[in-house]
Amino acid sequence: MRAIVVHETGGPEVLSLEDMPRPEAGPGQVLVRAQAIGVSIVEAHMRAGIMPVPLPAVLGVEAAGEVVAAGEGVDQGLVGRTVAGVTGGTGSYAEYAAMPAAMVRPVPEGVPAAEAVAAGAALAVALGLVHRAALREGETVLVEAGASNVGGYLIQLAREFGAGRVVATAGAGEKRDRAREFGADTVIDHREEGWTAQLDGIDVAFESIGGDSARGVVEALTPGTGRMLYYGRLSGLAPAVTPDDLLGRGVSLVGCSGPAWFREVFDVHYPEGFARLADGRTKAVVGPTFPLDQAAQAHRLVEERGAQGKIVLIP
Repeated sequence: MRAIVVHETGGPEVLSLEDMPRPEAGPGQVLVRAQAIGVSIVEAHMRAGIMPVPLPAVLGVEAAGEVVAAGEGVDQGLVGRTVAGVTGGTGSYAEYAAMPAAMVRPVPEGVPAAEAVAAGAALAVALGLVHRAALREGETVLVEAGASNVGGYLIQLAREFGAGRVVATAGAGEKRDRAREFGADTVIDHREEGWTAQLDGIDVAFESIGGDSARGVVEALTPGTGRMLYYGRLSGLAPAVTPDDLLGRGVSLVGCSGPAWFREVFDVHYPEGFARLADGRTKAVVGPTFPLDQAAQAHRLVEERGAQGKIVLIP
């Protein structure tokens, strides 16, 4: 099979298209013939050595495709089904990928593989966040990085789940336009120093930037009922929020991560997301697609953060 292999860390040029043996489905695994492969900044960080992985490695976290074999302890009824999910680390930048059966979910008929992998994890995480937030009718919601894969779904879902007003942040002008297209009422440029001063009366904040700005977001939360759901750190820094910051306003900070969180995402929100794609309640946001041998070009685009929608490789 063909696969994208990294032998040493570096720029996109270290991504090498190679022929290698097809993997087998081990115990608890399914072997998936990939039809669409997700590309994210996570793999770019692995390639660059920011997130070290043992080398050589076949990169890739997400894939969708047909199950061609099921290992010991796995429901053999999955063979022949189209599934989407994650590898648990690496391995999806290939024509075939061995994936944990516990981390894939069947894709309904009529949902293309590219849409399944584009929405997949991002939509499932967004659904988990809006459910955990327990939105009340008419509340004001802040979605940081509203043009990102998760952020775009959060804007759409927040409105559907009862938000009366959605405030989003984004960087470049086209990203701010994108956040408005998703349904944000107000969009703030989070590259501006002191941008949080523009916030007021935020009931729910979906925190994905981290760093010093998080304290300003806490100060804008509604006293007594405001809640911040922390699920990412695009700045590379944890939110600079202390217990006293929360105590002073009587607001809550909820960490959305860890084994129990991800188990809920896979068991509940992956199927929920695919059902929404199938019946049209949510539209997958598919970005540029590239053939497998152009993985380097896909990585350049993801590092520029200029793509609108999920970048997808087609084997």
